[in-house]
Parts: sequence; C-alpha cells; structure tokens
Amino acid sequence: MKLDTATESLISLALEEDVGAGDLTALYFVPEAARSSARVVAREQGVAAGLAVAARVYEKLDPRVSVRALLADGDAFEKGRALMEIEGPSRSVLTGERAMLNFLQRLCGVAAQTRRHVEAAKPHPVQIWDTRKTTPGWRVLEKAAVRAGGGVNHRMGLYDHVMVKDNHLAAEGGLEALQAAIDRVRSEHPGSRVQIEADTLDQVAAFLTLRGVDMLLLDNMSCDDLRGAVRMNAGRLWLEASGGVTLATLPQIAATGVNAISVGALTHSARALDLGLDFDAGGGLR
Repeated sequence: MKLDTATESLISLALEEDVGAGDLTALYFVPEAARSSARVVAREQGVAAGLAVAARVYEKLDPRVSVRALLADGDAFEKGRALMEIEGPSRSVLTGERAMLNFLQRLCGVAAQTRRHVEAAKPHPVQIWDTRKTTPGWRVLEKAAVRAGGGVNHRMGLYDHVMVKDNHLAAEGGLEALQAAIDRVRSEHPGSRVQIEADTLDQVAAFLTLRGVDMLLLDNMSCDDLRGAVRMNAGRLWLEASGGVTLATLPQIAATGVNAISVGALTHSARALDLGLDFDAGGGLR
C-alpha cells in the first residue's frame, strides 16, 4: 500500500541510511534460501499506531515479505501482545527489522502519550490538541499517531490556520490594524480559521470585540483566569488553553470549561515504546 509522498520518502531514507549498499551480516551469516516467521511483540503496554508504515518498510525492501497486522491503529495493548506477524526470506526480515521498529516504536509512543493525556482529562468534554512541535519530516506520521491515541490535530502547518501570537501582536500595532488584517484574511482565504493568543483577561475582553475571529488561545493563564475567560466568552468563540500543561495539571485545566487543551509534549516528549521482533520457535531460520 503506497502512503503519502512525505512518508514514502521517509521510509526510503530510513532504509538507505541503515542498509546502504547491503546488510553484510545477513549476506554472510544467513543462508540465501532460508525463510523465517516472526512477530512484533510489545515489551510494555501501549497504543498501536503506524502499522501501515511498518508494513510498507518491508514492502519497499522486499515484496516477498508478507506482513499481517494483528491490531488496528488506536487499539490498546498489554505487555506481551503481538502487534504484527512477518514472514518471508530470512535475510529481508532481518534487514528491515530496525527501520520497521524505529517507525513503529516512535509512533506507538506518541499514541500512548496522547492516550494518557486524553484519559487524564476525563470526564470533562475537552479536546486534547497537538501542536507543531513535531520531529522535522515526521509531522504527518506523528499527527496520525495523536489521532490514534484519541487526540485532535490542531493546524498542520502555517498555511492552513491563522494563529496571531504575542510576537505577531507586537508587530501589528493595535486593534484597528488587527481588525483590518483579519478582514483581509477573511476576504482572501475564506476557509481559514482565525485564532488570536491572549495572555490576560484584558486581552480576552478586547479580542472579543473583533469580528471574524474563531478561536482564542489562552496562553499560560491560571485556572482562575481560564474560568474568567470562559465566563466572559459565554460560548461565543472556541477557547484553547495552552502552556505549562502536564499530566498533573491537566485535570484542573480541563475542569475550567475550555474547549481544548494543546499539549506540545504529545509529540516532543513522547518516549519510543519498547517493542521487539521475536522469531518463532523452532530455530527461526529454516
């Protein structure tokens, strides 16, 4: 199955940097005719993500290798659970192991990290959003892993969502100029959402007077101020809380009544899960 262009390029790069001119160990120590079957097994609990990417690694490396996913993206798993079955020429199964696991471990880690944050926000009806704090080149994959974990993607990049932050505001020069810029965006890019960052309740009050705004980003506000912003907003705009969010502080933030909480740690601080490729009993090579 062919994936998006960026992911295809990443897989090719991963194989190129790892395999290079050839896998010398497999070439000299594994018989050419040998075939093996193996399973990707979890060494810890987590959430599945990136299964199609893992399968595509082998498809690009050697189409003779067959891969069968035993879970779907978004499925939770326990330690010892098999995620995939792999069968084919032993040399190819071994050569693709590290590239395949690098993708799968990273993406399952993002999904598991996201799921922990989603669970911490319950029972409040608040969405957990990701950010642009992603690994360069991996944004499509990591944001898909966030969705697998139950999170919601914020903007994909600078091109699909207007976010006027504090540095933009410092350069803009007042509410009148800000309104004029919003009007231009609405005229020239009518499908784009417009969001403005507010650091204080005074800014919230000011920005609520503007037309054409969809969302406010409430940055590094206390829970008391977040509740104040929710009252002032009275359901008019979508409110996102951001800044200093941890698993410990998330329940209190979720209880303030904001619509969404963005968490950079979903991607920039996710730990790769411990997964391994276990060859089936009976020698593995046959």
